[in-house]
Amino acid sequence: MSSPAVVSPEEPFVLRAGVSDLAGTAAVAISVAGVLRAGDLVLLTGELGAGKTAFTRALAGALGVREPVTSPTFTLVRQYRTDVGVDLLHADLYRLEQMAEVLDLGLHEQLEDGAVAVVEWGERGVPALLPEHLAITLAADRPERETARSIELRAVGAPWRERWAELTRAVASRLPGSTAADPGRQR
Repeated sequence: MSSPAVVSPEEPFVLRAGVSDLAGTAAVAISVAGVLRAGDLVLLTGELGAGKTAFTRALAGALGVREPVTSPTFTLVRQYRTDVGVDLLHADLYRLEQMAEVLDLGLHEQLEDGAVAVVEWGERGVPALLPEHLAITLAADRPERETARSIELRAVGAPWRERWAELTRAVASRLPGSTAADPGRQR
């Protein structure tokens, strides 16, 4: 069973949720997909095996990507057509060591052209990416449950903060037993 999604009263624009399985991770990803707009950037953080690619698969499915979504660890960036009229860029910065390498991927330009991007190991490239993004951290929650995760969402910048109430309502509606605080008071 998933634990409630909770908007942090101490930290505005932070939502924390615990999920017990891949369906819970997918529910959060589908909620994020529902509020994405052209030009949006989502940065995923978490250890190896934390569920970053599983999260992206669920998000891609919600956007109508019809081909298999695979890890871009070795290709660095994969591009997918969606049914919602934007391209989805799925990038992985794990192997990159310098900001120039992140810039060479051309993500910023593709976002300006209307794509949306999900970037695994995104914290490594923040200086070279958009300052406005949705930061999502996935962490193993319980060693005895391989798919249990703690998921933290953090809105960085005005575009995401403007949609914060919509996003938190979407997450709360998809997680059973959720008691997310009124996101409107976080503004």
